[in-house]
Amino acid sequence: MASISTDYKYINLNEQGTAIITGSTLKVIDLVMAKMAYGWTPEEIQINHRHLTMSQIHSAFAYYWEHKEQLDQEIQQEVEYVKKLRSQAGDSPFVTRLKAEGVL
Repeated sequence: MASISTDYKYINLNEQGTAIITGSTLKVIDLVMAKMAYGWTPEEIQINHRHLTMSQIHSAFAYYWEHKEQLDQEIQQEVEYVKKLRSQAGDSPFVTRLKAEGVL
């Protein structure tokens, strides 16, 4: 799979134009969303993604801030996609059973 180099040493764009951390399959927005969701510092991200170096993590955040508007749109699209999938999936059998038993 071909990738396109960027001005950021540790960031490449895949064939779809998605910013990927070089040497991994992790998208830049995945790190940004982890920071948003968990409030993780770069050090905490590295603890949870040991395959990434601190340089890769900081490069990903630098790329994000330089391309914030575009990446925020990508994040919003992912959030909307997950909401759509959740609504289509409905309740799990476990939740259905709990509702039938009056627990939920």
